Amino acid sequence: MTPADQLNFANISNALADNCAVTRSPNNRGHAAVALLLREGSLSPEVLFIIRAEHDQDPWSGNIGFPGGRLNSENESPQQAAERETFEELALDLGNTRYLGRLNDLYGATLPVLVSCFVYQLLEPATLRPNHEVAETFWCPLSKLMEPERQQQRTFFYHGEDHTHPVIELLDPQKPLLWGITYRLILSFFESCAPGFSSVEQSEGKSSKNLSNDSG
Repeated sequence: MTPADQLNFANISNALADNCAVTRSPNNRGHAAVALLLREGSLSPEVLFIIRAEHDQDPWSGNIGFPGGRLNSENESPQQAAERETFEELALDLGNTRYLGRLNDLYGATLPVLVSCFVYQLLEPATLRPNHEVAETFWCPLSKLMEPERQQQRTFFYHGEDHTHPVIELLDPQKPLLWGITYRLILSFFESCAPGFSSVEQSEGKSSKNLSNDSG
């Protein structure tokens, strides 16, 4: 059985139920939460991505990501924030979905932020109504994310220097690449739900659990 063969909802549900997610303290960082949304697909379960609208005040401006955002207050839990932000950005009520589990919290490597990620399965077709924060949405088969030819290394210029990062090319050449903290979350998901999958960075001896140089 290949890693892609493991990508069905029975296996995903069992893997996330058994996963004791590592939760962390923000430690004077901002705290954000996102929702990794899955639905049935013809090839494999599909994951929902958004392309964030261009905005000078958004550190993830124009990037591929998951719906989500920062916690409103200390009284709001990360999961509440992920569900609230998903409703605000896409008009999608996650109370009508199946909650599958939580991934390990990740610290941003270049941004002072902690990101928590919660996984849901959509049980019925959903109409998405993106707000001004979202330029575009698209569904992608999980198996497509695993295709070796899509695993690449690309160089980005930020903070006055060139930085090379692992990426996944999902869309047309003029569209954004999947990289940074969303890439790391996808890798974390595969580590839990599809053991044996090897990304470009893992083949070079680098694990998503100890990434220190990725943007986000």
